[in-house]
Amino acid sequence: MIDTVELAAKTPDQPQPWGELGLKEDEYQRILDILGRRPTNAELAMYSVMWSEHCSYKSSKVHLRQFGEKAPPTDALLVGMGENAGVVDVGNGYAVTFKVESHNHPSYVEPYQGAATGVGGIVRDILAMGARPVAVMDSLRFGSLDAADTHRVLPGVVAGVGGYGNCLGLPNIGGEVVFDPSYAANPLVNALCVGVMKHEDIHLANASGVGNKIVLFGARTGGDGIGGASILASESFDDSKPSKRPAVQVGDPFMEKVLIECCLELFAARVVEGIQDLGAAGISCATSELASNGDGGMHVELEKVLLRDPSLTPGEILMSESQERMMGVVAPDNLDAFLTITAKWDVETAVIGEVTGTGRLVIDWHGETIVDVDPRTVAHDGPVYSRPFERPAWQDELQAAVPTRLPRPSTGDELRATLLRLLASPNVASKSWVTDQYDRYVLGNTVLAQPEDAGVLRIDEESGLGVAIATDGNGRYAKLDPYTGAQLALAEAYRNVATTGARPLAVTDCLNFGSPEDPAVMWQFAEAVRGLADACQVLGTPVTGGNVSLYNQTGETAILPTPVVGVLGVLDDVARRTPQGFRTPGHVIYLLGETRDEFGGSEWAWAEHAHLGGLPPSVDLDAERELAEILVNASRDGLVDAAHDVSDGGLAVALTESVLRYGVGARVWVPDGIDPFVFLFSESQARAVVAVPRSEEVRFTDMCSARHFAHQRIGVVDDGGMLDAQGLFTVPVDELRTAHESTLASAVEA
Repeated sequence: MIDTVELAAKTPDQPQPWGELGLKEDEYQRILDILGRRPTNAELAMYSVMWSEHCSYKSSKVHLRQFGEKAPPTDALLVGMGENAGVVDVGNGYAVTFKVESHNHPSYVEPYQGAATGVGGIVRDILAMGARPVAVMDSLRFGSLDAADTHRVLPGVVAGVGGYGNCLGLPNIGGEVVFDPSYAANPLVNALCVGVMKHEDIHLANASGVGNKIVLFGARTGGDGIGGASILASESFDDSKPSKRPAVQVGDPFMEKVLIECCLELFAARVVEGIQDLGAAGISCATSELASNGDGGMHVELEKVLLRDPSLTPGEILMSESQERMMGVVAPDNLDAFLTITAKWDVETAVIGEVTGTGRLVIDWHGETIVDVDPRTVAHDGPVYSRPFERPAWQDELQAAVPTRLPRPSTGDELRATLLRLLASPNVASKSWVTDQYDRYVLGNTVLAQPEDAGVLRIDEESGLGVAIATDGNGRYAKLDPYTGAQLALAEAYRNVATTGARPLAVTDCLNFGSPEDPAVMWQFAEAVRGLADACQVLGTPVTGGNVSLYNQTGETAILPTPVVGVLGVLDDVARRTPQGFRTPGHVIYLLGETRDEFGGSEWAWAEHAHLGGLPPSVDLDAERELAEILVNASRDGLVDAAHDVSDGGLAVALTESVLRYGVGARVWVPDGIDPFVFLFSESQARAVVAVPRSEEVRFTDMCSARHFAHQRIGVVDDGGMLDAQGLFTVPVDELRTAHESTLASAVEA
C-alpha cells in the first residue's frame, strides 16, 4: 500500500525509520510540527536527505555567514553564494564560474565511482549556470603512502578522476596530492570545475511562471546512490551502522558529455527558464530547491520519471542520486523546441510536472498524493545548529612542542642528504604518477598545467584573455592554529595564481573537518572560517561559493582540519604568463620576501622527524598582496622569465623544482648572516623565487625597492647540470630528478 498524505493523516502513530535515515529525534519531531501530521514515507525520505549535513549545512551555516558579512566590495562578482556556483566578470564580456566540492565518503566506499561521480557532479553544477565547462582540478588526500588501504583507495580515485574527466574531454590543469595518517579511512576527494560564458548567458536555478513545465532529462533514474552523498557525508563511518553505507553513485561520462552539449544548445536556443542539476538528494533536491527559489509552487507526477529499475518505491525515486540528470523549467510555448533539441542529442526526456501558484510542492504517484509540503521547509528552512565549540585542552601542549629542539643538519653533506630525502618524501615528491593519467591539454586552451604553480587557460583567442586557478591547503598548519592555517591556505593559492602573472580575483573553498558534534572539531571549523573570511576581506577576494564536508573521522579520530582554498585570477594576455621553471642560463635568481626561522608544521619537521608541533608560519597578508602585485607587474612588463612560490619544503625545494622543470642548472649562495639550514628549508610565507634577465635587473630591483619589498640576489641560472649551493654542496640534476620522481610509482606499483 502506498503511504499517501491522506493515509498519513489517519495513522499518526505508525512507526517510521527516521533514525535509520540519519534524522535525530528532535528533527523528526520538527517535521511533525511543520506538517501537523506524520510525514509520508516519501516526505520522510525528502526531509532526511535535504536536512542532512551535506545538503543543509545545518552545523556550518551560522559560521559561513561571515563570508557574506565580511565580503570585500568588488564589481567583479556577478553571482555569489547560494547558487550552483559563483560567477565573476573577467572582462571582454566574458564571465567565469568555478566551484570546488567534496566527494569524500563515497570515494572511500568505492574509490573509482566515488571520485568519478564527484567530477561529474561538479561539472553539472557549472553547466547549470549556463557555462561551458572548460577544465577540472582535483585536490586529493590519502592516508600514509605505505598503508595497505591507501594502495586500495589511491589508484581507484586517480583512475576515477582521470577516467571521467578524460572521457568528457576536459583538461585537468592542477590540484594537490597529500598523504597523512589522519586521512586513513577518510580520504578527501575535492573536485573543482571552471566554466566560461558570456554575461547574458548566466542561468539561475528557480521555478517561476505558473504553468511552466518541469522536465527531467538525461539518464534514467536507478537504484544506485540512494541517499549516497547526502547520508554518507552526514555521519562518521561506523561498522555497527551498515545503513550508513548505501550504494555509491555510478557514473557514465559519455552520457554526461552528450548532456553538456544538449544543455548548451538548449541555453543558446533560449528555451529554458530555469535549470538545476541532480546531484546529492536527486529529485528531492531539484524539485524543492527550484520551487523554493521560484515564485509559486510545483506539482509533480512522479510515475512519469523514466526508470532503469521499475521496482523502485516512490521514496527511493526521490532519494536516488543517479548521475547525468538535469531538471529544466520550460515555458509551454518552448516545449516543442526543447523536446526537438533533446531528441536531436538522443537525450531521454520526460515532462513530469508544472509550476503552480499554490506555494506548495505536491508530488503524486499514480493519482495519489504522496508529498504535500512547503518547499522552503525542505530546501532552506531546515535545522540550524549553533553547536558548542571549545578550544581543545591539548592545543596548548601541541603549540608548546616547538620544533626548535629537533636536531638540524649543519654541514654541507648533511644539508645535501636532507634535501634528497625531502624531495623523495611523499608530500614533496613529484606527483607525475597521478597527473600523467590526466589529459592536461585537450581542447587546446591549456597554457600552463601541472606541475606549474597554477593552471592557466585561454578564454578568448583574439585578445589572449585568460584565467589562472590554484587550490591549496595544509592540514598540519590548520591543526596547529586553524585560524592561521586557513589564512595560509588562501595565501598560498593567491600567491600561486600571482606567480603566473594573473591578478587574483575570487575564492571558492572546500572545508573538510571531523564531526561537528565534537566541540574541539567545531572550534577548529569556526576558527578556520573566521580566518578565511578575515583574510579574504584584506586581500579583496570574495568567496563565491564552495562546500562543507563534515564527519570526516573514524570513531574518535578526526582528519587534520583541512580547509582547501581555490583562487581564480585573470590574465589580460596569456602570452605573458610566467612559468615556474628556470630556462635561460645567465638569468639572475632573486628571492622575494623575508626568511625567518619558521618550522612549525613544516615538511622538514614531518618528513624527517614525524614531528607536528609549535606554531605555523606567520601570516602577513599585506606582504602577500605586495608580492602578488610585484609578480603580476613583472610578468606583464617582461621583467621575469620564471617565478615559483616558496612553500612546502622551503627554498631548497622551490629551487629544485625550478631546475627540474626544464633540466637546467643553478648556482646559489647563502647571504651573510643567515643559517644555511633556515635559508634552505624554512617555510616562511609571502616569498617567491624568480629568474630575471640581466637586461631587466635594474628595472626589477627598482620596482621592489620602490615598494620597500625585501629582495635578495641569491644566484644565477647556468647550464652546468647541477644545483650548486656554493660552499655547501652540489647535486646533479639527474640525481635530483631520481629522488623526486621515483617515490609514488615505486610505492603504488610495488
